[in-house]
Amino acid sequence: MSHTETVQAIYQAFGRGDVAAILEHLAEDVEWEYGVNSTDVPWLQPRRGRAGVVGFFEALGALDFQRFQPTALLEQGNVVVALLDLEATVRGTGRRVLEEDEVHIWRFDRAGKVRRFRHRADTHQHWTAYTGH
Repeated sequence: MSHTETVQAIYQAFGRGDVAAILEHLAEDVEWEYGVNSTDVPWLQPRRGRAGVVGFFEALGALDFQRFQPTALLEQGNVVVALLDLEATVRGTGRRVLEEDEVHIWRFDRAGKVRRFRHRADTHQHWTAYTGH
């Protein structure tokens, strides 16, 4: 399975709500939302390991997704960059997040597992929707 096919399988599992299938594609010590993070939005927090990633999916429970559509997958070496259009409403505030070309960066290890992942999103928009400000 190519890295692109793996990312497609992850997005398909996400659409089904099948977190277990997603976890199978992740390295045991996966870094989720690696790098500097400047927001307190629960679904954009750095996490480590598969158990940490479960926390990410639990945090997504605060959102109602109206659209989650990958529009492009670009693969080079051990990296896949995905562009997505998404629309979601934060249940607690009723505020909407609307992203066009949100970027997901998937980095793979030699075994073909996701080793690192992060969103490149409009964090201010996510924060505003989350906090209701």
